[in-house]
Amino acid sequence: MKKFLDRVAQGVLIGDGAIGTMLYAKGVAPEANFEHLNLVRPELVLELHREYLAAGAQVIETNTFGANCAKLSAIGLGGKVAEINRRGAQLARSAANGQDVFVAGSIGPLGRGKSELSPEQIADSFRVQSAALAEGGVDLVILETFSELDELLVALAAAKETGLPVVANLAFGEGGRLPGGTSAEGAARALAAAGADVVGANCGAGPLELLATVKRIAAACSLPVAAYPNSGFPEYIEGRYIYRTTPGYFADRAEELVTVGASLVGGCCGTTPEHIRAMAVRLQGSLNLTLAPRERVPEGRVRVVPRSEDVATADALTPGPSPGGRGEPSATFLDRWGTEPVITVELDPPKGLDCAKVLAGSRALKEAGAHAINLAENPLARVRMGNLALASLIRREVGIEVIAHVTCRDRNLIGMQSELMGASLLGVTSILAVTGDPASLGDEAGASSVFDLNSFTLIKLLNDLNSGVNALGNPIGSGTGFAIGAAFNPNTQSMEVQVRRLAKKVANGARFAQTQPIYDIARFHDMMEQTSHLGIPVLPGVLPLVSGRNAEFLHNEVPGIVIPDDIRKRMAGKSGDEGVAEGLAIAKEFIEAASARAGGFYIMPPFGKYEIAVELVKFIKSNAEHRGH
Repeated sequence: MKKFLDRVAQGVLIGDGAIGTMLYAKGVAPEANFEHLNLVRPELVLELHREYLAAGAQVIETNTFGANCAKLSAIGLGGKVAEINRRGAQLARSAANGQDVFVAGSIGPLGRGKSELSPEQIADSFRVQSAALAEGGVDLVILETFSELDELLVALAAAKETGLPVVANLAFGEGGRLPGGTSAEGAARALAAAGADVVGANCGAGPLELLATVKRIAAACSLPVAAYPNSGFPEYIEGRYIYRTTPGYFADRAEELVTVGASLVGGCCGTTPEHIRAMAVRLQGSLNLTLAPRERVPEGRVRVVPRSEDVATADALTPGPSPGGRGEPSATFLDRWGTEPVITVELDPPKGLDCAKVLAGSRALKEAGAHAINLAENPLARVRMGNLALASLIRREVGIEVIAHVTCRDRNLIGMQSELMGASLLGVTSILAVTGDPASLGDEAGASSVFDLNSFTLIKLLNDLNSGVNALGNPIGSGTGFAIGAAFNPNTQSMEVQVRRLAKKVANGARFAQTQPIYDIARFHDMMEQTSHLGIPVLPGVLPLVSGRNAEFLHNEVPGIVIPDDIRKRMAGKSGDEGVAEGLAIAKEFIEAASARAGGFYIMPPFGKYEIAVELVKFIKSNAEHRGH
């Protein structure tokens, strides 16, 4: 431990380059799990380590970046997490074979699967991986390509339990900021305060962008600084992604990284042994590896800068407008919460260009007393009119607020941000964030799902946009001011799990929740008890039944809907007007029983029959008047 820390504090160490890029170049299919190669093709991994050592690398990383519980469990390898990490460390140690080099255990973020884990499970995942790497014989742990400071701090605490030195690297976006807005300076201070031995940056937008970020990190604290730039932006040529950055250019930038304060320099995506060889020759020839990096400023007192102050600091250090204040909606349907029952009603966007029915329904519902219209986005992955443009039309033509459902299925992160800023421009004030049905559920042959985001991260993105910054933390102006909604499903065997999921959504910025249809009043009361501590409005879903066949279909074939036996018996054999009447009676009974605790209702008329919703809206209003609400 002391040897590595002495070397990185007093001189310059050369790291290795990309693992995945090179394994792919050696013929491994891109859809394969690279970390599993430690067990099934160890000779290939060993060969790569030796190539980097021959190129001049003094710190080689294990092939374990994604070997965590979340990622491996998703492909059925959850039981081999420790084995894959331990073997990865052993392979790198074997390649080193007594040479004067260091083996770094590579750990990356948990990925999308993190949203399904509790805080304890997240910490334990990093703990298991760190311990296995230590058992395999690594000299240090390198945490890399993290874009969330909070997750990196959890991983850092777990890695420190091994007693080994820990390098903590973040993947910064444009302007040296993380997606949440934290600056390079603020992140460096936070990591230093948490006990990191080396702080730095990797991946990102290429060597030149990383150079500016590393310079800021070096000025913020006196810890050794690591820099692992990628090889710039890849170009898609004849079915393959090609990195254009030449080894010579990469070596030039590596020399500059050392002059601004980096003392551990390697490569990330797209870099090869040739890039590392060129860098090693350049640094050995011009700087002499016994020479320390540029003289550093004293660290001074370390403190963690609050996010709001941190963003202001970053704005002072980089050109461009400040984010401005948080954009709050001037008025939304939520403003009536607690003074009268809040009523939202879902209508279906048309499958074509004719908006007459949805406009007529919106007018009738407004006249009846509804406060907002819900518009789903291509439900069941079936093509309908774009709901954001339709929401703007309804708001303009009818004068009623619209809650636009936004799914993560159809847009990547870039398109999502553009679309949401455009929605704000169109006057949309309320968004319900949902993950969305996969494209395979629909009938569009060849359509694919995107899912760059899920409901949790979409809510966080919406909250960031409200705060005046985009996903990279760059200012967008005064903020979008959306009222952010979340979906909640109480119809599960373990409602506690759903409550924890909703709590995460609230922590990310959700201001209200709408539920799946509820038919069991006892389940409704249980839901209200378990969600009361969250402090947000929760609108129970009401979906009137129209026939016995309809009830059986919803209960047996639609995920998230459970209809009690007694309700299904009441609907059995009924259809036509009789079925509609019985379904309305059941819905009214539920509303009356729930009214004492429910601050409002989310009505979903079946098959777009807004007349049924109009009757229920009038019933809710009348019932409230009788109760003296």
